[in-house]
Amino acid sequence: MAAPVMLGELAEPILPVTDRASARAFVDDHIVPYANAWEQAACVPEHTLELMGEAGLWAPFLPVDEGGAGMDMVTLGAVHEEVGRGCSSVRSLLTVHTMLSWTLQRWGTPEQRDRWAKDLATGRVLGAFCLTEPGAGSDAAGIATTATRTADGWVLNGVKKWITGGQRADLYLVFARVGSSIGAFLVPRESPGVHVTPITEILGTRASMLAEVRFDHVLAGPDALLGPSGFTAGMVLSGTLDLGRYSVAAGSVGIIQACLEACGAYATAREIGGTRLGGLQLIRAKLSDMVTDVRAARLLLSEAGRLKDAGDAATIMATWVAKYFASTAAARHASEAVQIHGANGFGGDYPVARLYRDAKVMEVIEGSNEIQRITIADEAFREALRQ
Repeated sequence: MAAPVMLGELAEPILPVTDRASARAFVDDHIVPYANAWEQAACVPEHTLELMGEAGLWAPFLPVDEGGAGMDMVTLGAVHEEVGRGCSSVRSLLTVHTMLSWTLQRWGTPEQRDRWAKDLATGRVLGAFCLTEPGAGSDAAGIATTATRTADGWVLNGVKKWITGGQRADLYLVFARVGSSIGAFLVPRESPGVHVTPITEILGTRASMLAEVRFDHVLAGPDALLGPSGFTAGMVLSGTLDLGRYSVAAGSVGIIQACLEACGAYATAREIGGTRLGGLQLIRAKLSDMVTDVRAARLLLSEAGRLKDAGDAATIMATWVAKYFASTAAARHASEAVQIHGANGFGGDYPVARLYRDAKVMEVIEGSNEIQRITIADEAFREALRQ
């Protein structure tokens, strides 16, 4: 792992993040100025991870008695959008930590929650989500990692790849085959037989500390199983992936907003032949499209969050739609942002090259856009048959 980028001493205490405004303030102070450097270093420094814990960013949706703030999903979406506006790598770390923390809160036993919840809420323990495998991607049906029951618990064997935060995580949520079903297991990184190999030279989210994680006869206690085996694929997995998809949709909205802000500032200051770039009609058209799409994407995200808060099953499809629209728009507008910046858009003096690389990642993770289009179309046909 590259050496972390160090920050200066704090001048004043960190205020808790409770809404969009406080999230924006935190991101502007502690993330935006350093995001390009973190990308070059290929990691987010420990200092920043600690600041995020002080701000209550890691799992604010957890109940107050479990260390969280009881934050609703609409607000959580807004917070993840703001973090994504500052740095997609940081938002990716939040995403996988959120997936593990939510799954523990939803399906964990009282003993599991007592052991892990408060440390997850504060960031003293950081989580990662281990589903994707080298030969199967994120297709649960193709999982080859196995969990074998023993008299003392479980033995895990297998390899997970493209694990966001895998280099740094303290606790892994591992999906493994248990006979003919799939089980979810809480596996501490310190367990003997856990081997972590950093993944470097990736296209985007370069500071998200990706890793390949190998489980070589890892012994896990009987309390490692999260939720009863046999219903994981349909219950734990679908709910967890939905929340991850929601966070990625939020981060995609943040990328569009970051493109808009970067292009607005650049077009205002840059002159071409004595004319400000922002005065050219083609440039103004590009910015107007960014304004329109970021508002539309934000509304789709908010609707998905509202349905989550209401406990409405329609949130699953609403999240698919929000993620598809927002990630597609993010990739399109990040490309336009580089175009507006011209040659300056290729370098590290402006954020748009990083936004361009990160936006492409959003079209692949948590369900590729091709899968999303198929899923959305299937729902359209089911809805037509219900008429």
